[in-house]
Amino acid sequence: MLKKILPNDIYNILTTRVNINSVNEIRIRADKPIVLLIGIQRVFLGSSGITANIKEAIFASKIMVEDVIFRASECSIYSVNEQIKRGFLVMKGGIRLGIGGDMIEDSGKIKTMTNFTSVNIRIPHEIKNCSLSAFNYLLNEKGVQNTLVISPPGGGKTTFLRDFVKQLSLRNYAYNVLVLDERGELDIGVDGCIGNFADKICYSNKTVGFENGIRALSPNIIVTDELGQNEDVDAILYAVNCGVSIMASVHSDTIENLQQKPYFEKLLAGKVFKRFVLLSTRNGPGTLEGIYDENFARVKI
Repeated sequence: MLKKILPNDIYNILTTRVNINSVNEIRIRADKPIVLLIGIQRVFLGSSGITANIKEAIFASKIMVEDVIFRASECSIYSVNEQIKRGFLVMKGGIRLGIGGDMIEDSGKIKTMTNFTSVNIRIPHEIKNCSLSAFNYLLNEKGVQNTLVISPPGGGKTTFLRDFVKQLSLRNYAYNVLVLDERGELDIGVDGCIGNFADKICYSNKTVGFENGIRALSPNIIVTDELGQNEDVDAILYAVNCGVSIMASVHSDTIENLQQKPYFEKLLAGKVFKRFVLLSTRNGPGTLEGIYDENFARVKI
């Protein structure tokens, strides 16, 4: 899919002079050097491969940024405007393009984005068994406990959730799992990625996806990514009150900062989540920093 959206010379360098399987992000900014995220290191892309010397870096143009986004939209920006006005595009295989530019508002609502100035291409990787160190701590005799996976951006939340769903299938836990893939990133199209017992709803917000999914698919567990607003919290409470277990994620770098999120007050005060999994990028994305119970006491160091 990268070949489809990148300029030929950039794609050729990435595939012949860089280990593209180790690249997590490609940041292309107008009139700035192209930056790769490899593990936890940010490096420049040069004509001979990666480099720490900015003088050897390839500088992108505004036209390059616009061309990447145009190609990713399959030559129709209008057809993907619902995604663009939320600041991203998702391609087959879970590749996600975060977009920078000018937001156009009308009566307080975002209509679209124009004047594109940057694009961040996030490349998903399947990291097999990455949830296993936490797996047994997240289940009890009743099933999967309500779990919130916490990490800073790029810290491995989505990869963890994806692997956990797969591990349930591999171990023949025949729970009906609903994967609410709001941004098209959880199911990356790898064979067996979300296992044998999962249904999925893609590109729906959590309010609609939870209500329709519970009504139509009768899940035991809903897995969803990136809680970020009051409506998401209300959707979680709705599902829990329907007797559905929740696996979700949120951006935060510490338990203390999570507790400061104002829209999380109802969830934390009600002790809705019985397990908190804290990840970081300290030793690379997905570094397990700890597992906590509903009272924020460590159950695994």
